[in-house]
Amino acid sequence: ALTVRFITRRFIGDYDPTLEMIYRHVAVIDGEMVHFEILDTAGQEDSLQIEEKIKWGDGFAVVYSVTDRCSFDEVMRLCFLINHLHGSPKRSGAAEQPPVVIVGNKKDLQFDRMVSTQDGENLSKALKIPFYEIS
Repeated sequence: ALTVRFITRRFIGDYDPTLEMIYRHVAVIDGEMVHFEILDTAGQEDSLQIEEKIKWGDGFAVVYSVTDRCSFDEVMRLCFLINHLHGSPKRSGAAEQPPVVIVGNKKDLQFDRMVSTQDGENLSKALKIPFYEIS
């Protein structure tokens, strides 16, 4: 839903969160045309699949739900995996680490919240990765 919102500027209520999709999008950022290919993994991968997908990416939004503690618990593992796979000398042409942000989604669902904003901020500081909470 986050990816669809970015591309269409609309919230799509009827969305299958288990369906993996690649979205293509063009946006103007700082006066420059940027072509995006966004892989929405839907979080359904085994460890080999996720490694291949991480190798494919040039930037990452690691998204968890503030209403799901298990999704938050995966953030650290995924960030370390991104760092490991992109920091490997085998990766051709990799001069620096890709941009990564941590995103806590569903912040509007305060009564269902299982992960505090402070938890997200603490993880962000520990990993030295920017953090945002959104709805």
